[in-house]
Amino acid sequence: MQVLVRDNNVDQALKVLKKKMQREGVFREMKMRKAYEKPSEKRAREKGEAVRRARKAARKQAQREGLIPGPKKKPRPAFGRPAAGAGAGAGAGAGAR
Repeated sequence: MQVLVRDNNVDQALKVLKKKMQREGVFREMKMRKAYEKPSEKRAREKGEAVRRARKAARKQAQREGLIPGPKKKPRPAFGRPAAGAGAGAGAGAGAR
């Protein structure tokens, strides 16, 4: 795993590294290896994980087929940039005349 440090910004590089490690499951793996896991507990955990994966796959398939609605889309806020073609004052109150 590799993270580039730009402009001596180590804090930002650490943030990116932690995010990558979280996505890869490194922290979960370290936590699991900290203590011994009995074989019976391991089987139960793996079975539960398999059930969750199967449920998630079934839910995704049902959403693709239109049987259940998909996840709600969050509105994205505009951070200081006006919409394409809109001037400075064409935003909020222009259509309320």
